[in-house]
Amino acid sequence: MKITVARIDDRFIHGQVLTKWIKTYPAKRIIVVSEEIANDPMRKILTLSVAPTNIKASVVTPAKMAKVFKNPKYDQTTAMLLFGKPSEVVELIENGVPITNVNVGGMRFDQGKLHLTESVSVTTSDLQAFENLAARGVKLELRQLPSDPRHDFLKILRNSQK
Repeated sequence: MKITVARIDDRFIHGQVLTKWIKTYPAKRIIVVSEEIANDPMRKILTLSVAPTNIKASVVTPAKMAKVFKNPKYDQTTAMLLFGKPSEVVELIENGVPITNVNVGGMRFDQGKLHLTESVSVTTSDLQAFENLAARGVKLELRQLPSDPRHDFLKILRNSQK
């Protein structure tokens, strides 16, 4: 499997993904990698219902995604991976999926989260997962749209903790 882009955006499949990201990073599949969504039948149906008919869409757990990635049946498949949390990217990497770049698009604000940018708020465990990714050499960029300038998310993250 060839991963065209790995993106953290807790809105998963939405307008920007369908009109901008998939055109810039063409893929035959959009795969939502989320333990929470995969295990909630109603949310899974709602998430998949907005996928375009010309692109296959799936919702899987990180464990299942690691197995699918290693399956030779999917060697020629191109896929956009969408995550809700950085810890699920870490889990994939720990299970042998070679992700070297991650786009951080959106993580909504909620009680107890640190507000980093207009579009990204994180928990303590998110901070640890991002540091884990950085320690593994994963490049973290902040961009809402592919046409936006790339910002070093690690620098933003570390500056917010000073």
